[in-house]
Amino acid sequence: MQVLLDFVCAGDTLIVTRIDRLARSLKDLQDIVYELKAKGVALRATEQPVDTGTAAGKAFLDMLGVFAEFETNLRRERQLEGISAAKARGVYKGRKPSIDAVEVRRLRREEKLGPAAIARRLGIGRASVYRLLGKQIAGVSANGGVDADQA
Repeated sequence: MQVLLDFVCAGDTLIVTRIDRLARSLKDLQDIVYELKAKGVALRATEQPVDTGTAAGKAFLDMLGVFAEFETNLRRERQLEGISAAKARGVYKGRKPSIDAVEVRRLRREEKLGPAAIARRLGIGRASVYRLLGKQIAGVSANGGVDADQA
C-alpha cells in the first residue's frame, strides 16, 4: 500500500472496488484518506458512492470503514469459536511440529552443542531451540560455563 501512496500525485484519482479492500482497520482507512487528501488525490469506489470531497461522503466513508472493521472482528470471533469447539471435540490439534524436539535434545545432551550450533545444524531459529529446551540452557552449558556459540 505504501508504494501506491508514494506513487500517486496531485490530481490523480485512486479507484478501488470497495472501501473495505483498501484498509485493514478504520484508523488505517482514515490515515490513507488523510494522506491522499494531503497529496491532492481523489478517492473513488466503483461499487460504493464514496466522494471524500464532501462532508456526507466523508461520513459515509467512515461508516463503511466501521462496518468493514466490525465484519472483520465478527469473522475473527467466529473463527476462534470454531477452533475452540473443534479443540473440545478433539478434532483440532493445531499445526504439526516442524522441529524434531528429540533431535534437539539429543544434540544438546550427547554432542554438547549450544543453541546456536543446534540451530545451524538443523536449519532452524536459535529462539526455537531456546524455547524447546526451556530455561535449562539460560546461557549456561552442561559443564557450567558459557557456551562458546553464545559469545
